[in-house]
Amino acid sequence: MANKLKIDIVSDVVCPWCIIGYKRLDKAIRELGLEDQIELEWQPFELNPNMPVEGQNLREHIAEKYGSTTAQQEESQQRMIDAGAELGFTFDYFEEMRMANTFDAHILLEYAKDFGKQTELKMQLIKAFFSERKDVSKQSVLKEALLKVGLNAEEALKRLDSEEARYEVRTTQSYWKNLGVNSVPTVVFDRKSAVTGAQPVDVFKQVLLEAMGKQTS
Repeated sequence: MANKLKIDIVSDVVCPWCIIGYKRLDKAIRELGLEDQIELEWQPFELNPNMPVEGQNLREHIAEKYGSTTAQQEESQQRMIDAGAELGFTFDYFEEMRMANTFDAHILLEYAKDFGKQTELKMQLIKAFFSERKDVSKQSVLKEALLKVGLNAEEALKRLDSEEARYEVRTTQSYWKNLGVNSVPTVVFDRKSAVTGAQPVDVFKQVLLEAMGKQTS
């Protein structure tokens, strides 16, 4: 097999459009039959790096950050629910939903990469937050996700106290920000070209074919 196409996805586990974008990208990859020709890596991005440990009510948070009214938020959430349903993903928005700090989650995603389990853990964490009403800043929730994908939870959770591991995530975040990544998802192909946002499947197909040097008919 020739060199694989390297895809970096810069994203956060509490970003709804990140899971929609990934599911659409994955669908494009599968429909083109490129599963064996792709090397995928998730890169850290915190939507809310200063989020306190206790989190913040989601409605309040969105209103403060984007100035969205309750009606606008409900309309936006319905769009996500519909888009998720098309792709087999459940968004369960609820009144008391809280935005969470995700720094620890990103440390564990770096850990999972060493064992080829990064995408699996990413899916578990996103599902925990959006589908299972769980707080992904809590160690009990992180431990459960680690165990579900077959990782050594005890060893992984020790990373959270490692200054080196924390520095690594911050450095990686800075690297992508310095390249101009300021919104997620940002999908980078071979570190040469990138698309932002949850693009339609057909757009991802076109970009994939171009990145792999295949002519689109």
